[in-house]
Amino acid sequence: MSEATERYAAALFGTVNGDARIVREAADALMADARLWNTLQSPAVTAAEKKELIAGAACLDGRDELKAFLTLLAEEDHLAALPQVMAEFSRLALAAEGGVNCLVTCAREPDEATREAIRKAVCKLRGASNAVLQIKIDPSLLGGFVLDVDGVTYDRSVKGRLNRLAKGIQDGPADADLDKLANQMKQSLQGNSGDAMATETGRVMEIGDGIATVSGLRRAVYGELVEFENGTPGIILDLRRKRTGVVLLGSQEGLAEGSIVRRTGRPADVPVGDGLIGRTVDALARPIDGLGPIECTETRPIEHEAPGVISREPVNQPMQTGILAIDAMVPIGRGQRELIIGDRQTGKTSIAIDAILNQKGQDMICIYVGIGQKASTIARLRETLKKHGAMDYSIIVSATAGESAPMQYIAPYTGAAIGEYFMSKGRDVLIVYDDLSKHAVAYRTLSLLLRRSPGREAYPGDVFYLHSRLLERACRLTKEYGGGSMTALPIVETQAGDVSAYIPTNVISITDGQIYLESNLFFAGQRPAVNVGLSVSRVGGSAQTRAIKKTAGTLRIDLSRYRELEVFTQFSSDLDAETRQTLDHGKRMMALLRQPLCQPQSVSRQSVSLYIATAGLLDDVPLEKVNSFAKDFADLLDREQPALMQEIDDTGSLSGAATEQIRTTLESYKEQVSATWKA
Repeated sequence: MSEATERYAAALFGTVNGDARIVREAADALMADARLWNTLQSPAVTAAEKKELIAGAACLDGRDELKAFLTLLAEEDHLAALPQVMAEFSRLALAAEGGVNCLVTCAREPDEATREAIRKAVCKLRGASNAVLQIKIDPSLLGGFVLDVDGVTYDRSVKGRLNRLAKGIQDGPADADLDKLANQMKQSLQGNSGDAMATETGRVMEIGDGIATVSGLRRAVYGELVEFENGTPGIILDLRRKRTGVVLLGSQEGLAEGSIVRRTGRPADVPVGDGLIGRTVDALARPIDGLGPIECTETRPIEHEAPGVISREPVNQPMQTGILAIDAMVPIGRGQRELIIGDRQTGKTSIAIDAILNQKGQDMICIYVGIGQKASTIARLRETLKKHGAMDYSIIVSATAGESAPMQYIAPYTGAAIGEYFMSKGRDVLIVYDDLSKHAVAYRTLSLLLRRSPGREAYPGDVFYLHSRLLERACRLTKEYGGGSMTALPIVETQAGDVSAYIPTNVISITDGQIYLESNLFFAGQRPAVNVGLSVSRVGGSAQTRAIKKTAGTLRIDLSRYRELEVFTQFSSDLDAETRQTLDHGKRMMALLRQPLCQPQSVSRQSVSLYIATAGLLDDVPLEKVNSFAKDFADLLDREQPALMQEIDDTGSLSGAATEQIRTTLESYKEQVSATWKA
């Protein structure tokens, strides 16, 4: 029923003087006069002629308020809506008298005694003075009846009892006691299953594209989980005066206008627990890797309020990615939110994968949330993690491009709920959202289908809140609240390097810094293609090991000077010695920062490489040999001086004695390999 129809009915009811039943009878008599009614609805009859017919209709004598109302409908060309208006008018009149309308669905036509018994039961149940029954026959109920009254459904049908019995057996624990199971079956068959007998329900008004518009559900709340009659779950994302917008989290097969929707009374939640580690699940945390069911005893709501200021600790513990360019210049701490941003195919996901691989042996749970990615990409990523032994501490939440917009919408919240479970247990968690650009597009799709007003770039006005309430859940907790942490690495894709677009600027303002990957650097062979000028960490050195902080002190400045000089001197051949030295040093630093995929470096290897580079000890190494030389030298130290490397890893600092030892070893190593440079 449209809002216009409801307004018309309310306006007519407000003008009635006397018995509303007489007005309804007069309207019924008008519609029963087929010749007059068809003439009033005919488009060939003018509005003036319709007014004359209404004024002269014998069935409307003495009902001036109804004549005036019909004249208004004729002027607005809405006379065809009179049947719906009068139906709503009757409901208002019945409610004013303390009565109630109810729908009784039976397997066969009930006799008068049954009707009267139901009518009395409804009046007693709802405290009404009268109950008007609408009878509907549905043989599939097998027996009994289903009563819909005031938005609540009472299911006393044979079909309903069998369904509850089947659901109880399915949901029951596998090791349930036989006597307990038999008692449950007896209660289900007798209809004594408590709240399952009476549930608040609504009816589907229209459905399509994963969105259902539902009438009823007057007590529903935003974010509540509902269940459709085919078993498909849904989440309420739109609340209006007379209808509710629900997104389906599954198939809409078998659903049509009039299908029943039931409230569950609980928020949308997902199972959480240690059983998820090593598994690949969908957006509802259901296994999709073919490794059998997941045993989890707890659930958590996918939407949860972020921890408050009192429960948070400062971010000062490093979360090493194993990528030299990032750990040296854009350090990330445990509990931080660091954005990875760049154009398509610039290595954003590769950085996240290397960060996950580097957590091996670090007692950190890693969660990768794939949003809108190809299924082949997710499968390839899983194989990469499995190959390097990272699936032993990782969880993959997948909502591929082939899945519906609602599943892509809830996927990151599911990942956050799983991460919060481990964080509450005192564990450290790394979660990657790949990527939030596609997440925003999925939410825009849902919002437009829910008929919300579009704003900038057609996104709804609350798209900022969409990501802020997600990313604010990442933090480091105090020991009183569990002591765990959740580090978020959201990924955002830009178009032609435009970081000023709507979604990139939103996420930049929410996060604690960004790693900007530049296309030109990537295509020039600099990988990872980290732009030094636009990449920043707002946590900074407080989340950096002392060894790297000490050795990388001038790295960012050196690279910035190099990039600036490179632009101005690319067309010049006459350079002074100082400029040449700066350019030569910058080229060596850029070469040092090139790092192959899936080869994260330990703190000791990073510290050694940075020390020999920033101290100018690589200036006599040929440019094309810099990267391999630094790698081979770190390998040499791992083999011949493991105690030194272990000391750096354990203490996170580089002592004076260690630097002297590195210098001495480097000099002897150079003598060994310098002959190969000349050759």
